[in-house]
Amino acid sequence: MELLTYDNHVFENIDYKGQVIRGVEFQDCTFRACNLADSSFLQCKFLDCSFDSCNLSLTKLTKSTLSNALFKNCKVLGVIFSDCQDMLFSPAFEGCLLDYSSFMGKKMIKTVFKRTSLKEVNFTRANLSGAVFNNTDLMGAVFNQTDLSATNLADAYNYSIDPELNKLKKAVFSTSGLYGLLEKYDIKIV
Repeated sequence: MELLTYDNHVFENIDYKGQVIRGVEFQDCTFRACNLADSSFLQCKFLDCSFDSCNLSLTKLTKSTLSNALFKNCKVLGVIFSDCQDMLFSPAFEGCLLDYSSFMGKKMIKTVFKRTSLKEVNFTRANLSGAVFNNTDLMGAVFNQTDLSATNLADAYNYSIDPELNKLKKAVFSTSGLYGLLEKYDIKIV
């Protein structure tokens, strides 16, 4: 059986809501203003693809590959990125709503999150070393046994990170974000 492949294709205003797509490879493709909510991409490959102004809420990416995938101005609520293939996993997010999603156990070295809402996102056991959280809201995000070495959180806000449960060596924080590191000690910072 031959694998269906799209190369350098633009998908615009496509409604895949609730659809099941299996074993398709997308290479250098652009998804623009597409509705992919509640859809299932099973064992698909997204290689050097970009998603612009798309709705991917509750999309399933079971055993799919996200290699050099850019999500820009997308709604990506409740997506379990933990179900993606570990090999080549390299997404970037700009201006996205990623609330209630999960990156549990993912290796995401130098991943960039710009102007993104990450409320209640699960980063348990993720490797975020060298990642950049630029103007991101991390309210309720879960960091537990997370590698945040050399991660830049200077422009992030609303986070609560326990230094005793996470690796923070050479991580960058702003002075206004210190409360998020000391919150568990129930002390006042003035």
